[in-house]
Amino acid sequence: MATAEHIKSLIRSHCDNDRERFFAIALQVAAHEAKQGHAAAAHDIRALVDNARTTPRKVIPFNREFSDLILAATPSYRVSDIILPDEKRQRIDRVVHEYRKQDKLRKHGLSNRRKILLAGPPGTGKTMTASVLAGELKLPLYTILMDKLVTKFMGETSAKLRQIFDIIRVQCGVYLFDEFDAIGAERGRGNDVGEMRRVLNAFLQLIEQDDSDGLIVAATNNAAILDQALFRRFDDILYYGLPSSSEVQNLVANRLGSFRPKKMSQVELVKAANGLSHAEIGQACDDAIKNAILSDNKSVTATSLKNMLKERRAAYGQPSNTSRT
Repeated sequence: MATAEHIKSLIRSHCDNDRERFFAIALQVAAHEAKQGHAAAAHDIRALVDNARTTPRKVIPFNREFSDLILAATPSYRVSDIILPDEKRQRIDRVVHEYRKQDKLRKHGLSNRRKILLAGPPGTGKTMTASVLAGELKLPLYTILMDKLVTKFMGETSAKLRQIFDIIRVQCGVYLFDEFDAIGAERGRGNDVGEMRRVLNAFLQLIEQDDSDGLIVAATNNAAILDQALFRRFDDILYYGLPSSSEVQNLVANRLGSFRPKKMSQVELVKAANGLSHAEIGQACDDAIKNAILSDNKSVTATSLKNMLKERRAAYGQPSNTSRT
């Protein structure tokens, strides 16, 4: 049987929502049982821990008040699913690695990166990054719907924000504040109003005081308009841009899969995709695949793909001579 100290430690870690410590203590119990000659019990405890570690956390439904404000999902994406520069992928890997080793860091008085700011044009992988973090860590992804958070009534937005941080404290997950500039715009801007200054001040206080176990991810299309006080509240800041030539090629190859054309000039492909974001290129690939399926073809033609890319560029008003880094 587990000792009284083991049982008390298990209860404390459960009440503190410290999942990894709970597992560590459970494994100590297994080791204790093994020493007592209870091999079957030790094996069962280890199996339960292994299964729990590999099973994504359940998405806990919110009451009606918050179900319209927070969108819950259980992503299964991994870092290998996202097309980004190696430097960006390594930084995402670092967030994941630090989260998994947070107990080791705490022993040295350090904490893992868990407040992340993502900045860059639409469609460049910010939301996908939040999904990848949730998928890698087997955590639910909770997206805060900013259009529902921000209201015209005095004090209501700040009150909702405090309630969200109350949820973050007790319910572990990856919390994505998408289109974050809706509340994070610099104080004192010409179009600023007193109420939004109060909302921003409330967010600054709440995120600085937050010491929960989940991740807080804020995404913005325009970091230039964010208040400077925000930047030091985040543990890491990742900037996103349009895909490079090699990323375009990898993205198209991954998206088309078995529908990839047998012959296609990579130079012409990169030229056709010039100025488009990751999301826009992905949508063009999907359009080309649908066209092939409806035409009873087993692969996409190079002409069809280039036409779809051209349509996307025209639809989003992208100039053909946009530079790519």
